[in-house]
Amino acid sequence: MTGWTADEMPRLGGKTVVVTGANSGLGFEGTRAFAAKGATVVMACRSVERGEDAATEIRADAGGEVDGELDVRECDLASLDSVASFADGLAADYDAVDVCCNNAGVMAIPRSETEDGFETQFGVNHLGHFALTGRLFPLLDAAEGIGGNARVVTQSSGAHEQGEMDFSDLNWERSYGKWRAYGRSKLSNLLFAYELQRRLDVSDDGPEVRSVACHPGYTDTNLQMRTAAESGNPLMKVGMKAANAVLGQDPEIGVEPMLYAATADVDGGAYVEPGGLMNMRGHPTVGRSNDASYDRDDARRLWEYSTEATDVGFPV
Repeated sequence: MTGWTADEMPRLGGKTVVVTGANSGLGFEGTRAFAAKGATVVMACRSVERGEDAATEIRADAGGEVDGELDVRECDLASLDSVASFADGLAADYDAVDVCCNNAGVMAIPRSETEDGFETQFGVNHLGHFALTGRLFPLLDAAEGIGGNARVVTQSSGAHEQGEMDFSDLNWERSYGKWRAYGRSKLSNLLFAYELQRRLDVSDDGPEVRSVACHPGYTDTNLQMRTAAESGNPLMKVGMKAANAVLGQDPEIGVEPMLYAATADVDGGAYVEPGGLMNMRGHPTVGRSNDASYDRDDARRLWEYSTEATDVGFPV
């Protein structure tokens, strides 16, 4: 399995794939790969202008037109109203969604709040994707999917291992550490992904949907540079640039766990990660996240909180 590449993805003609954060980094490479296999890719982007620029670049790199279709739409995960509008628009224009890639995210930024008053890393990385998945669930349930199952693919990070859940202060109102907050948001991604699969497993006559988690390893994207820019520390920018050059793998490789989770015959509840050095590099393999990510009590509490905070429910 560790030799798997995007070339081994099946044909995706007639399939619809939603990718958040599709205009840059892993989302951009994922969009390119899905479209090259014939999928219609809905590029869910905070900035439609940047999304259109990315779509133009993908088409140009493909010789003028991609095999599939690119549909750029606004979706700001820092706004629950924007998420709802995006989902309503898809429901009006599409009969089904075969894959939802919860990919977009922010990393280690100074404390701020979303439009709805949540700490931004927790609000964007977890709550925005929780709400999006819930609102898209009828379209996922209606899909033929990949190999008979629609997929929800949630992008986490090795940083989940530094995350700790504190349900008395999920939004970091008492004290804030930007890297600790990032770790918690990535741990939340995994708690959500695994809890969703558990609920699907026990649902009577439930939808044919699989929930799979993944992480890209250390991949050279502009996420690190945005983190450095937000810090206001010029030395951090130099350090991030050097680390990307020395340690980072190309985004074309870093996106492979997401592509594998979306299209290969992988079990629901799996964790797909790079199979190389320290699971930070290399082609995808199925591994295991840390023990905290499988804590069922924390997963249940987070699910209940998220349902109330976003006012979005699931039929499972």
